[in-house]
Amino acid sequence: MIRRIVYGVATIIILGGVTLGLSRLRPAAPTVDAATLWPDTVKRGPMLREVRGLGMLVPEDIRWIPAQTDSKVDRIVLRPGAIVKPNSVILELSDPQLQRDLLDAQYQLKGAEADLANLKVQVNSELMNQKAAAAAVRSDYEQAKLQHEVDEKLWKEGIGADVTKNLSKVKAEQLAIRLQLEDERTRIAADSAAARLAAQEARVEQQRALYNLKRSQYDALHVRAGINGVLQLVPVDEGQRVTPGQNLARVADPKKLKAEIKIAETQAKDVAIGQKATIDTRNGVVTGHVSRIDPSVQSGTVTVDAAIDEALPQGARPDLSVDGTIELENLKDVVYVGKPVHGQTDSTIGLFKLTCASCPLNDNEAVRVNVKLGRSSVNTIEVLDGLKVGDKVILSDMSQYDNVDRIRLR
Repeated sequence: MIRRIVYGVATIIILGGVTLGLSRLRPAAPTVDAATLWPDTVKRGPMLREVRGLGMLVPEDIRWIPAQTDSKVDRIVLRPGAIVKPNSVILELSDPQLQRDLLDAQYQLKGAEADLANLKVQVNSELMNQKAAAAAVRSDYEQAKLQHEVDEKLWKEGIGADVTKNLSKVKAEQLAIRLQLEDERTRIAADSAAARLAAQEARVEQQRALYNLKRSQYDALHVRAGINGVLQLVPVDEGQRVTPGQNLARVADPKKLKAEIKIAETQAKDVAIGQKATIDTRNGVVTGHVSRIDPSVQSGTVTVDAAIDEALPQGARPDLSVDGTIELENLKDVVYVGKPVHGQTDSTIGLFKLTCASCPLNDNEAVRVNVKLGRSSVNTIEVLDGLKVGDKVILSDMSQYDNVDRIRLR
């Protein structure tokens, strides 16, 4: 009985010890295929900050040609892809009402010009008559003045009568007043003639402007390119009615292209005008610079225009897809590592760090560490805390192992 009691107590003690030991053991680390992972080593040195986005080549000089009147498309002369010059006719339109309006404006202009010519003759005749009347009064005044001087001389010599001298004096004074009135009337007549002519000339200019407008609208029925380039689009069909302002054609200069790059809104905050850009056209890489930044965000991206500073490679054409890389800044001396899958600027994330940086990847272990990240680039990111130079970390997506702090690599 005593032996059984001793055996039972010993068994209970052993089972308790085993249970306590097992409870204190860490769970077995999951095994991960090393060939599926992307490791990188923490480094120190210069880091070039860049942002990258997809985009396309677009012409810098694009001209949309709108309809100027309500008209009908009679004929499409040129199709998209044609090389055009400024006078190349793309479309022929028709508008019978505009033709009638043009003739009316032409006849009204000729009538206004004829009225102006007639008015010039009329006012010149009236002005000449007034000048002639003023000249006649001036002649009478000069004669009366001379007669008064003679009568006054004779009176002083005692030969002439006093009444004769006074009469000639009164007559000269009256003619002087009449001459002054005629001169004033002549000035008024000249001012009146100038005002009447100016009013009629304004009417002529008005009719000429209306005629020129109708003439330009009539000439616009032959839709011309306006610039040297390539016809890109003709969004109308023969027989279609078009309204004023409706786009009839689009012409662009294919020799002057720029890149429109879509940058993620989270990365666009550091992009500035003048920064260097690299454009990969798939047929070659050219350099340029940021020339414009769209102030609005569309679908989570910001459109950045990059002017191209070099000759484009052959095969570059409008709407060609390109990759754009913009250089933000060159950090001289920082601790950095390859950019993790879920690594964002100024964030703290958990990364698996290899316990033995010099050991082979397929015979190693990794433990989770918290890493504080700073400024980021396309492929690299700054390390502020949590890692030191020489540490080796896993950059792959390890979200499926968020519930463990240690993994084994095989």
